Amino acid sequence: MRLSEYTDDTLRVQMYCATHRDRLVTIGELPEQHGLSKNHLMKVVNDMARQGLPETTRGLGGGLQLLAERETIRIGDVVRATATDFRLVECFVVATHARTLSPSRRLKHLCSETLAAYLKALDGATLADMAPKPRRTARAGHTA
Repeated sequence: MRLSEYTDDTLRVQMYCATHRDRLVTIGELPEQHGLSKNHLMKVVNDMARQGLPETTRGLGGGLQLLAERETIRIGDVVRATATDFRLVECFVVATHARTLSPSRRLKHLCSETLAAYLKALDGATLADMAPKPRRTARAGHTA
């Protein structure tokens, strides 16, 4: 299995937001952190917002912030929401391949078990497990 670049980018944005939990993250700082174009990251963030993952604020002083606690966002759920293809081999799709494996074949069963184990492993991890602990900003009058 291989994560698509889009899924990888979505996870990176979420991990960055989870690390900076105490403030709004701006679209402008994300390209600097990940070496990606601002336009591409805007698409990623818009898709995330449609799924209800971050809260977004437009305009001056705007940005994004995760709505859910980092401990509740499972990596497997993010992968399911952003991955477009879970086929391990092309011959599993009847519409695109003439030599489709029948359900009784051992390889198809093995690949199905492999995919289930892959997603189960991803479900066992959250953003809290993947992202560094949130950074705390010093409050006025206090020293760190």
